[in-house]
Amino acid sequence: MTNKHRIDVSPEMLAFCGPGALDPAAWPEEWLLLAYTCGSEDSLPFLSYRSSAESADALADGDIVLAVDPAACVRLFGQLPAADADWHLPRSLRGLAVMIRDGNEAEAVRDTLRLARCIELLCQTFTLLARGEAVPLDAASLLNEVDAARIARARQLIDERWSEKLTLDSIARACGLNRDKLARGFRALYRCSVADRLSDNRLLAARELLLVSELPVSTIAYRCGYLNNASFTRAFNRRFGAAPSQLRQGAIAA
Repeated sequence: MTNKHRIDVSPEMLAFCGPGALDPAAWPEEWLLLAYTCGSEDSLPFLSYRSSAESADALADGDIVLAVDPAACVRLFGQLPAADADWHLPRSLRGLAVMIRDGNEAEAVRDTLRLARCIELLCQTFTLLARGEAVPLDAASLLNEVDAARIARARQLIDERWSEKLTLDSIARACGLNRDKLARGFRALYRCSVADRLSDNRLLAARELLLVSELPVSTIAYRCGYLNNASFTRAFNRRFGAAPSQLRQGAIAA
């Protein structure tokens, strides 16, 4: 069996992409492994972390496998995952892994782009883990793979179209789910409700507009999906501990 395509990213990191086997002798035994399985419309993408080369055979089915010096990860990111684990692979990381795997660019630049994308993939992964935003795969196992993928698309829709008039029913219809399965599954996967995720996106966008623009508070509220200025102020105060006008005044004073 042929081996995966190897990319020498740096003295502290190797990447392996595409089908094929992994050769654990290619990197020091103490290096950690991150495997990205991209999935498809009918299967759930996931990310696996293993702290030793002993797991190489188990991760060989991954589309992308990064072998990294743990000391470099601690130096760059300040921490390592607490234990071997598997997580749901979010859309942003999946898209980057697919670009590395497929490498559709001209041959002259393909490896250079893959190298840069592998570094970006590592950085984005540790950012995700540091923020506590990685969803354990055992939460996804409460659902079948098709429904889990549909709920992942629901989160994508919320993150991309939060400024529109979205409801639980409209999101469920767009993703091919009934509202109860969406509500239960979304909480199982992401540990928050659909309404919480939608509200958080809107309030974070409103906060950014308050800090970088001179738009009236009422205009910002409307742009971020709030038709009632009072409800916007209450929600904003709960999320950030200050009213919109107070946050803006504090930023100006600073």
